[in-house]
Amino acid sequence: MAKRRDIEREVLGSIRELSASRLPAAELFRQLHALLAKPLGFDGGCWHGNDPVTGFPTSTVADNLDFSQFEQAVQLELQGEDTTTFAAIRTAGHRVQTVDRATEGRPERSLRYRELLHPCGYGDELRINFDLGGGRWGCAAFMRERARGRYDLPDLRLAERVAAPIGAALRDTHLAALRGPRPRPPVPAPAVAVLDGYGRLRSADAAARELIGRMAEPTAHTGGVPTAFLTPARQAARRGAPVETRVCTPDGQWLTLHASPLDGRRGGVAVVASPVSPVQRLPLALLAHGLSPREQQVALHAVRGASTKDIAARLHLTVPTVQQHVTAILHKTGTGSRRELVALLMADHLPTLALPPQ
Repeated sequence: MAKRRDIEREVLGSIRELSASRLPAAELFRQLHALLAKPLGFDGGCWHGNDPVTGFPTSTVADNLDFSQFEQAVQLELQGEDTTTFAAIRTAGHRVQTVDRATEGRPERSLRYRELLHPCGYGDELRINFDLGGGRWGCAAFMRERARGRYDLPDLRLAERVAAPIGAALRDTHLAALRGPRPRPPVPAPAVAVLDGYGRLRSADAAARELIGRMAEPTAHTGGVPTAFLTPARQAARRGAPVETRVCTPDGQWLTLHASPLDGRRGGVAVVASPVSPVQRLPLALLAHGLSPREQQVALHAVRGASTKDIAARLHLTVPTVQQHVTAILHKTGTGSRRELVALLMADHLPTLALPPQ
C-alpha cells in the first residue's frame, strides 16, 4: 500500500512539473501518456482536447491504437446509447469510469465493448473527463488488454487523483494560447468545407483545405479530416441542427467552427471556420481565468457596463458581496480596474500579461 501511495505522489509531482511548463496541449498529452501508462497499466490510449464551453473534442492524440477503428469509435461515442460515453459519465456525476464498473461486471452489456473493445482484444477501458471549474477541458480513454485483467480500485483512485491537476494544466494551456502572440499570417476566413454524414470530406475551398492541412493529426481520421472539423460535423448530422465550437490552431489562432446540416440529415454538413469574435471568445476567457460560476456572472454584467449596485440587484446579492467578487475577479485576471477587465476580456486579442501564478 505504501508503495502505491509513493507512486501516486510521484505521478502528481510530475504532473505539477508538466503543468508549470505550460506545454501545448498535444505535447502535454504525449508526455502525460508516457507518464501514466505504467502506473495505470494501460496498453493503448486516446487523448482529446475539448472546447471547454461545449465539451466537444477539438484535437486527438492517440498511441498504440488501430486508427482504422476511429470512425466506428466516433459513431459509438455520438450514439449516446452507452453508459461509458464521456457525456454519460459526466451526466452520472463521475469524472472517472470503467466499462467493468459501469456494467457491474458484465461488460458485454456495453455496446462499445461488444462492437469495438472486445474485437480489438481489450478487456476493460478506463475513461476520464478533465472537467474543472465549469470547463470541460479534455478527456481520455485508456484500453487494457484482456490478459491483464480489469481495472481495480487503486487504479480508479489514481485516475481520480490525476483528473483535477490535468484539468488545471489543460486550462493553463488554453489561457496561454489566449494570451499568446497573434499568428502571422492569420488563417484565411471564412473557410468552408462540406462533409458527408460520416465525416468524410466532400469538397472544400482553398482556405479550408489549407486549414485542414495545417490542423492535420497523426491519427488516421476519416478522410483525413481533423477532429476540430469532424466533431461538430458529426454532432450537427446527428442532431439535424447547427452546432458551434471554438478551437485553437497549432500556430495559435482561435477560430469558431460553425457546422450546419444541408438538406436534412442526408445532405452532408457545411463547416465554416472564421476567426473567433470577442463575444464568442468571452465564455472561454472567463473559464480559462479560473472564475467561479458566480464570478463569471458578475464579470459578464461588469463587461456590459452594470454598476455594482445594479449587479447586486440583478443577482440578488448584497453590494459588499459583489465588491468581494469583483476584487477576486481582478486578482484572477491580473487586472487593476473594471476598465482593464473589460479591455482584457473584450479586446480582439487578449493582451500578453503575466499569467496567474500556479
